[in-house]
Amino acid sequence: MVLLHLFASDPASRGRLRAIHVDHGLHPDAGRWSARCQATCAALAVPLTTVRVQVNGDAGRGPEGAARMARHAAFEAELHDDEVLVLAHHRDDQAETFLLRALRASGPDGLAAMRPWRRFGPGWLWRPLLETPRADLLAYARQHGLHWIEDPGNADGTFDRNFLRHQVLPLMRERWPNVDAAFARSAELSAEASVLLAAEDLLALDRVRTSDPHVLEVTLVEALPSARRARVLRRWIETLGLPPLPARGVATIESDLLNAAPDGVPAFAWSGAVVRRWRNNLHAERHRAPLPAEWQSQWDGRRALPLPDGAVLQLQGCDGFDEPVQVGARRGGERIRLAGRSHSHALKHVLQDLGIPPWQRVHLPLLSTSKGDILAAGDKVRSNVFDAWLRERGASLVWSCDGVHD
Repeated sequence: MVLLHLFASDPASRGRLRAIHVDHGLHPDAGRWSARCQATCAALAVPLTTVRVQVNGDAGRGPEGAARMARHAAFEAELHDDEVLVLAHHRDDQAETFLLRALRASGPDGLAAMRPWRRFGPGWLWRPLLETPRADLLAYARQHGLHWIEDPGNADGTFDRNFLRHQVLPLMRERWPNVDAAFARSAELSAEASVLLAAEDLLALDRVRTSDPHVLEVTLVEALPSARRARVLRRWIETLGLPPLPARGVATIESDLLNAAPDGVPAFAWSGAVVRRWRNNLHAERHRAPLPAEWQSQWDGRRALPLPDGAVLQLQGCDGFDEPVQVGARRGGERIRLAGRSHSHALKHVLQDLGIPPWQRVHLPLLSTSKGDILAAGDKVRSNVFDAWLRERGASLVWSCDGVHD
């Protein structure tokens, strides 16, 4: 309410300000709270969007974390390009967050707690009150006669944050009156250290990454100091837009993937993503189920063909095939006659020689004639007949999908 009043009273914000209320549906009075927000915004002439969300209690994040995840997803969905989402976190919140992160044994990145500014979805997130004590906000609210609703959940001592807020920090303030400012300052110093470390992380990541950003060279990763290696692995995953790599993921990569035998394909999977070791490389991507073994489709090449695993086949540079081809999944035992070769080869061996990892081979769609002769495996392998046909027409076959890389 203080944040809304501050911006609604600022002439520079007039006509540019809008509010969003997220109804989590977790309290019997949630509907009344939404109505109260609507009335308040109407009185201030601020347009309001109310979003009802479904909180997934089975996400493994606890009730607070699950509600936060749903709320931030709603914020991101409503945010316009380069618009700024303004949140009212204050210095006491920052101190609590710093303590929570310290109790979870966080490093500088975690101890940086909440940042005043950061990218958020298509826009930005700003916390202008992060250096303001809660007591100052309370005094402002009373001075301006503001009315607000206290969430009953804020008094529930079973939540870690509330336990710190009502039990731990008041006791600490009796001994150290400036404890909130001290914790907030420590968070600020941690953020500065995190920025410096992040710059070095990116330089190190560039040194170990191959031409494919999803692939790291194992011997170069092993040459990094242990502490730097852990940070580089996390930053690598972050740059790929994958879910954050948990601590057990770093430990598993260290113990099982980096030390794996050359012929193994060990992996670590989490939250729909996976890191695999194959030969001298680490590969990271989103997990996808292979093409169903029984799937087949007839394709004339005139339009893109969506595949069951989310990939797409396209024939570019010509109007289509002379006659439709069959597209299906690999079943094993296929053979293909390559350009310039006098005899056929086992497709399995051809794919191995090309260095295509085993988990990517199960996604390769096979193109074949009505008689069953293999024409192509995705856009990685072409038969002599199909290769000549494409060259005559200046055409190309393109297999594109999320998570499979050249």
